[in-house]
Amino acid sequence: MDPTVLFKACKLCPRECGINRTNGPAGTGFCRLDHRLRVAFIGAHFGEEPLITGTRGSGTIFFSGCSLRCSICQNHQISRENMGRITDITELSMETARMIESQKVHNINYVTPDHFFPYAFLLTSFLREKGYGLPILYNLSGYQSVSMLKMAEDYADIYLPDYKYADSDLAGKISGCEDYPAVALDSIAEMVRQKGFLDSFATGSRTAGKGVLVRHLILPGKIKNSLDALSSLFIEFGAGLPLSLMSQYYPVLPQEDGDLNRSVTRDEFDRIYSHALDLGFKNMFVQIPGGDARGDPGADTGFLPDFSLKKPFKGKGPIC
Repeated sequence: MDPTVLFKACKLCPRECGINRTNGPAGTGFCRLDHRLRVAFIGAHFGEEPLITGTRGSGTIFFSGCSLRCSICQNHQISRENMGRITDITELSMETARMIESQKVHNINYVTPDHFFPYAFLLTSFLREKGYGLPILYNLSGYQSVSMLKMAEDYADIYLPDYKYADSDLAGKISGCEDYPAVALDSIAEMVRQKGFLDSFATGSRTAGKGVLVRHLILPGKIKNSLDALSSLFIEFGAGLPLSLMSQYYPVLPQEDGDLNRSVTRDEFDRIYSHALDLGFKNMFVQIPGGDARGDPGADTGFLPDFSLKKPFKGKGPIC
């Protein structure tokens, strides 16, 4: 595959800018990145769900940039500021192979790869040709193009998408895409069609090998969005859908919406978790909020990476 072909009139994400990303400084669309491969971090990561992290970590590749660029992003250094280094597919392939050999990770985890999908496909092909049989995981925003996901089918084993919003207005304000709810449900449906639900719940294995696990991040003051998001997922996919309910939101950037300048309260979390139980979701990971009863985040920054550091992550995250 010649990766430049898909960059010449870029429609890798649902925004479909149509920009020629091979056209030098002028070749950037919404993601603000040209065709040159840019990576922020490669290494074992222990902050994913237990069936992804295992005991030796998930072999993450954090791609710089994002097709959503949410105003509240916890990874704003790489998603909005495009922090990272320019590399090429040959060097990335060698670095990934060295990570596998030295750190014995359980899987390869592409974090926000959609604006660089062609390189992810090439890297996957390289790893398989070299005999590395690790599951390939796509860690996604949920705002994906179904046509691109169809191209990814043969290069993916696990999908880990978000379902961020059921509220179109909220999606527009935070992520600039009022069509997020419908687009994300369609993209998740395509992922489930390809891979089914995450297999570990059915087989009892300690680490996942194939399937879909959907994440939802609870936002402070936006209880209805979360309640409706869970209801939408239940209606579309049923109570067997593997679900990760997260409460790690932290206000890293000042927000005009006052609610988004605090963390999630325990009461907010309890209301949403109770709704998930009432709907009958049975394959769940749950993250208990760490702030106080008022949503004062205090010093609870354990989930916040600093990509200016060689080791950007502070430790393991309590998702159980």
